[in-house]
Amino acid sequence: MTSVFDLAPEAPVVPVVVIEDAADAVPLARALVAGGLPLVEVTLRTPAALDAVRAIAAEVPDAVVGAGTVVSAAGVADAVGAGARFLVSPGWTERLLGAMRDSGLPFLPGVSTTSEVVALLEQDVEDMKFFPAEAAGGVPYLKSLAGPLPRARFCPTGGVSLASAPAYLSLPNVGCVGGTWMLPSDALAARDWARVETLAREAAALRGAVSAPSR
Repeated sequence: MTSVFDLAPEAPVVPVVVIEDAADAVPLARALVAGGLPLVEVTLRTPAALDAVRAIAAEVPDAVVGAGTVVSAAGVADAVGAGARFLVSPGWTERLLGAMRDSGLPFLPGVSTTSEVVALLEQDVEDMKFFPAEAAGGVPYLKSLAGPLPRARFCPTGGVSLASAPAYLSLPNVGCVGGTWMLPSDALAARDWARVETLAREAAALRGAVSAPSR
């Protein structure tokens, strides 16, 4: 199965998008792609989310749209049906993990403890979301995992900022980071897609800080 990290290896940041109005999905995705961030994680937190995934999948061919906040087998099925190309969960259970595997899509199950990482490695799952990154220990925690658990690769998400992202991206076990800083609420409210594109371009420029993750 293709890794999430291989879907757009040049993109150091995955924008984590909460969409209230599906009509905003296409221009928002186009702004992110134009800024150099083709991976777009639409969180399944709003009634508009699945329609947003459908619209991006249909109308923004250069975007790689995924579904985030996937917390059930039903959510996996809905995301697949909407055209998602990858799945992200804040945590995992055996049932959810099985559904994500069965989907055939690349996925990032969420972890925040060493035991969760080991449990996934036992099932040959190496790509994970580290969430909530800052609250769960941040850069020092992930750095400490690289030695004993070199197979695990992470996308830290949760509290990551433009200032803190380079420290995460410099770690050998980090393939990308997830963030929202390029999507400020006032810009989204004003539908200021030019500002979103500018902030996305700034985030994309962090690609030089990415270390090749262990395989």
